[in-house]
Amino acid sequence: MAVDRGVGADLVAAGSAALLVTFAAVVGARLLDKGVPLHVDAPPLGAQWLPHTGPGTVPAVVIALLVVMRGPELAARLPWRPLLGLSAVTSLAWTISLALIDGWQLGVVDRLTTPTEYLHDVPRVTDIGAMLRTFSEHIQGLQPGSWTTHVAGHPPGALLIFILLDRLGLPGGAPAAMLCILVGSSAAVAVAVTLRALGARAVARAALPFAVLWPGAIWVGVSADGLFTGVLAWGVALLAIGAARERLDLRGAAASAAGGLLLGVTLFLSYGLVLAALLPLAVAVATRRITPLLVAGTALTAVVVAFAAAGFWWLDGYQQVTIRYYEPGEYGLVRPYSYWLWANLACLAVLLGPAGVAGLRRIFTVGELTAGEGELAAVQDAPHRGWWYVTSPQLLCGGAAIAVLAADLSGLSKAEVERIWLPFAVWLIAATGLLPARQARWWLVAQAVVALGVNHLLLTTW
Repeated sequence: MAVDRGVGADLVAAGSAALLVTFAAVVGARLLDKGVPLHVDAPPLGAQWLPHTGPGTVPAVVIALLVVMRGPELAARLPWRPLLGLSAVTSLAWTISLALIDGWQLGVVDRLTTPTEYLHDVPRVTDIGAMLRTFSEHIQGLQPGSWTTHVAGHPPGALLIFILLDRLGLPGGAPAAMLCILVGSSAAVAVAVTLRALGARAVARAALPFAVLWPGAIWVGVSADGLFTGVLAWGVALLAIGAARERLDLRGAAASAAGGLLLGVTLFLSYGLVLAALLPLAVAVATRRITPLLVAGTALTAVVVAFAAAGFWWLDGYQQVTIRYYEPGEYGLVRPYSYWLWANLACLAVLLGPAGVAGLRRIFTVGELTAGEGELAAVQDAPHRGWWYVTSPQLLCGGAAIAVLAADLSGLSKAEVERIWLPFAVWLIAATGLLPARQARWWLVAQAVVALGVNHLLLTTW
């Protein structure tokens, strides 16, 4: 049996990430003592130190144990569709259980009803058309009629979704939270579907237990960014399905167009998701097909045109957001860039967990694609063509990593990235599919420990 010489390096990578998180916490605590306005109570995370248990504690532990014990085996042996169904249900249960550690009211119902959240502004919208036409006028703060923080900081698509939910007879925090959890938790399946469509079948299977049991589920349940994560993931997945077909027939065109529509919607959920353009580009490079991307681009353009026709121009909104971000009293003005530039990456390490960090080490290390069982499986999916050959998991993870780095360097993502970067982080979890199968259960244990530890020791803001 081949000896995997990369395990030690995996442990070093995971350990280094743990040290980064610890260092960010220590430095952050000292900065708070000095009165530096980090505007988080448990840096680098937006949370409060509050050891606690709740009704979700036992279910979360049980789910974690089941995934650790049976996840890798079932992922390897179950037929594909039943595996996706089981993964979707398990991911949903894991996310809900983590949220319920804080209790139904505090952990679910109240998350989107605070004075800074979307639901605060839903009652003031009596005319959707007028809202879209005048949306940009109310983005800047320090004036009568300004949108609340989260509404002002995003395009109107997110607010529109919650308004429509309210108009459908599902008002309040509970339906909104459950929508975020349902859509957000399905991203794990969407990533696997994308990987399989692009030829990385073994990686898709191997990564599924990690995508289900990832610590990022803490912030999927409940934040609107969890909703954004699912919408983006399925947009990319549908495009991959369309692009992977031998020719662009009706089904392929329909899948590509549907993917483009969802990708268009993501542009109006969060301004930062414009960076997600690297993911469909990765699909085009992996399949070496441009026509499905053009079909998706046409559908995306239709969404942009529809919003423009309704009165909202994306660039106008973005310009107003950059102004508000640095207005007096706004956190973006006072949070120190020198700290968050690297502390943001500590938040990302928590999101990904030790396995995610170790997987990224493997996927971005030249020459290690044939080092262990996970890598050998990846190579079976796509013939190895030398160090210059780039696999679809590398393309997807590379696109997500570049998006994260760009967001970090921009200075427009200072803190709160444990939720803001969810749409990118879930793609980085794909790298766990390269971890050796022999160590999969131990890495899953590490993921569960991080998720359960954070959720039980801290009361997270989202």
